[in-house]
Amino acid sequence: MKSIHSLFILLGAGFSVAGSIMLFNSSELKKMDDNPSVVPNAVQSSFSFNTPVWNIHTLNFAGEKVPTDDPEVIERIDREVVFNTFRTSYSILIYKRAARWFPVIEPILKSQDIPDDFKYLCITESELTNAVSPAGASGFWQFMKTTAPSYGLEVNDEVDERYDVEKATYAACKYFKDAYKKFGSWTLVAASYNMGMGGVQNKINEQKVNSYYDLYLNTETHRYVARILAFKLMFENPSKFGYHIKNNDLYPVLPYKEIEVTNSIPDLVAFAQLHNISYKTLKLWNPWLRKNSLTNTKRKSYKIRIPNSVNYEKEQSKINMYYAQ
Repeated sequence: MKSIHSLFILLGAGFSVAGSIMLFNSSELKKMDDNPSVVPNAVQSSFSFNTPVWNIHTLNFAGEKVPTDDPEVIERIDREVVFNTFRTSYSILIYKRAARWFPVIEPILKSQDIPDDFKYLCITESELTNAVSPAGASGFWQFMKTTAPSYGLEVNDEVDERYDVEKATYAACKYFKDAYKKFGSWTLVAASYNMGMGGVQNKINEQKVNSYYDLYLNTETHRYVARILAFKLMFENPSKFGYHIKNNDLYPVLPYKEIEVTNSIPDLVAFAQLHNISYKTLKLWNPWLRKNSLTNTKRKSYKIRIPNSVNYEKEQSKINMYYAQ
C-alpha cells in the first residue's frame, strides 16, 4: 500500500511539474517501497502533452483516400485522435501489446491479401486482448458464438478457438474477403465488421450512396472507422503524438513450441505438469482451452503451445507413455 501511494504522488508530480507520465523499473519501485522519500529516476518511456499533429492530405485506410474536403469527416477523425491520444495509460498499454501481437497478425493478413491497416481494426475491437463484450463477442477479433463456426472456428464447452489469435485472424480474413466481394470497398468492409454486411447494405440502399463517409449511421459505426484511423496515425507516428516509448519497454514476442495432440486429455493439470509448466501457464498460452480437460473422441489434431524455455525433451519418455494411454 505504501509503494502504491508513493507512485500516485509521483505520477501526480509528473502531471503538474513535468507535463509527462514516466514509467519506473522494478528496482526503482523497490527503492520507493523501502524508503518513500527516495524519488527514482524516470526511465525509458514517457508521454508529453503534445497537441496531436497529423496530415489530412495523406490520410487513407487500406489505400482508400479519406475525403479531406469534408469538414465533418475530418472533425470526426480528429475527435478520435484527441480522445485516444490523451487516454494515456490505455494507449500506452495497447502500444506495448502491439509489439507482441502485430508480428503474429501482420503475416496472416499479408498471406490472405488483406490490407495491413486491418490490424488497427483489431485494436478497435479488443485492444489486443481476449475481451468479452456485453453481447458475448469474444477474443481479439470479437466473433459471436453463433457466427464463429461459419468462419471455421470451433466453439464448445471445452474448446473456443475465438481465443486462438492465429485461427481467429484467419477467420477474420475470411470475413473481410466475403465483405469485399460484396462492397468493393475496404472502408465499407471495416464498417460492416461493426454493423454487419446486411446492416451496411440496407443503409446503402436507403440513402442511395456507396461511400462509408457519405452514410448516415448509428453513433458506434459512425465513429468506428475514425477510431481505426486514429490508432493508425498514433502507431505510425507515436512521437508526434507525445509518446516516447523505448523498445525495451515493449512486450516482446514470446517463443513457444507446439505439441500436437490427437487423443483426449482428461486432466490438463496433469498434462501441464508432464511438460514442467503450471496449469496457469498452460491456460495463458492456450486460452482456447476453456475447461480442465479436452475430450477429443473424434481424434482431431490440436496444437498446444508450451513456452520455449521449458526443456520438455528431458521428460519425453513420460510424455510418450502418457500419449500412448
